[in-house]
Amino acid sequence: MQRRRRAKIIATLGPASSSARQIETLFRRGADVFRLNCSHGSHKDLKALIGIIRGLETKFGRPIAILMDLQGPKLRVGTFAEGRVTLKTGDRFRVDMSKAPGNAARVQLPHPEVFSAIGPKTELLLDDGKIRLRVEKSGKDYAETKVVTGGVLSDHKGLNVPNTVLDVGALTDKDRKDLRFALANGADWIGLSFIQRPEDVAELRELVKGRASIVAKLEKPSAIVQLEKIVDLADAVMVARGDLGVEMAPEDVPSVQKQIIRCCRQSGKPVVVATQMLESMIKSPAPTRAEASDVATAIYDGADAVMLSAETAVGDFGPGAVGIMDRIIRRVERDPYQRHLLEAGRVLAQANDSDAITEAASVVGHTLQAAAIVTYTTSGSTTYRAARQRPDVQILCLTNRQGTARRMALVWGVHAVTCGDIRTFSEMVLRAAAIAVREGMARAGQKIVVTAGVPFGTPGMTNVLRIHTIPHQAD
Repeated sequence: MQRRRRAKIIATLGPASSSARQIETLFRRGADVFRLNCSHGSHKDLKALIGIIRGLETKFGRPIAILMDLQGPKLRVGTFAEGRVTLKTGDRFRVDMSKAPGNAARVQLPHPEVFSAIGPKTELLLDDGKIRLRVEKSGKDYAETKVVTGGVLSDHKGLNVPNTVLDVGALTDKDRKDLRFALANGADWIGLSFIQRPEDVAELRELVKGRASIVAKLEKPSAIVQLEKIVDLADAVMVARGDLGVEMAPEDVPSVQKQIIRCCRQSGKPVVVATQMLESMIKSPAPTRAEASDVATAIYDGADAVMLSAETAVGDFGPGAVGIMDRIIRRVERDPYQRHLLEAGRVLAQANDSDAITEAASVVGHTLQAAAIVTYTTSGSTTYRAARQRPDVQILCLTNRQGTARRMALVWGVHAVTCGDIRTFSEMVLRAAAIAVREGMARAGQKIVVTAGVPFGTPGMTNVLRIHTIPHQAD
């Protein structure tokens, strides 16, 4: 199966998409990557989903990536004596460490790291920003606040502290257990939540030790301040607009989204745009026009992938959401204006052999109207470089590592195939031609542009380019 588009689709699995039949339907409709959320479901449940996905790989002969999303620390208030209270604008409200049930005047906040970081005028956001409090006075275990925006507050609602770096790591004990499970069961990508600083990504990288790739989820303004350092440390980045939209002004989110995409394009790191892309399709069979435009904007900007969350996890029209997202992407990619935008945002090659060869492959592919650019890679670096150029030619990734092929399911424009070990470059060219024909990407008489690193198996090395015309006997 070859997708007739360049950008990829991530579908989140959940109660509405947990059976083999449901997951296969999502895959057939266009899902390239499946996201498993460690916030929900036991390890037994997640393992069953992994088994279904790997079964689909065998059935369809196409690598499928699994993104295991770690929960991260969750800041939440305690409970109320009556389950909920109504806070009125202008009221005084206290948060403290006391375990006593809350009321209209106070509630427990069992997070000492919050009290150590806040001070007068700090804003506390509750229930995804629906309720806003402003700190007037605070100590090591309490804060007296004024209600800026009131509303109904119930048990265990979440807390956000915008524009404040908290003394809490991105990995909890639960995350570490979930990470061990994910690595033991072959997750391809690990999603890291609650990133505040580059050190959070470095900590996860030390634990992963190359067994999976890391998606840095950017959902806090403090991470945007150190964007370039975080992008350098991560293998891919997710624009997690839900929490970003809570912690920063709504009008800032679109600009930040474009800033992140540009930074990732420059660094050659895959970038995912996520959250509320087709939100209305949780209950409706069709998206709003604004949602369709939102998906299209991410594709025009050159995002590698767009993600569906609740739409496929709990929605009534999950396969329809994937199908419509697929149609939007293909429609945008047929627009000559999108090609103009991608060309305008083309990344300048660095003064090294690998970048020079990769840029040349893109130019040669365009000039010759080649059927495909073929990259042979072990680690994936050669293919990442090719995708960074956003060529107008298909990218066929050949690799001897199944894990590398799976990770490519997240990368713009890449169709990955696992093949056996190859000893010489000439052998690789012949194998590339045969596979390009077999996969329906080329036919006899067409040209392919082949790049690789020689000697094979040297990560980060791309130093050979060859133009090859597919002979008629390859048909």
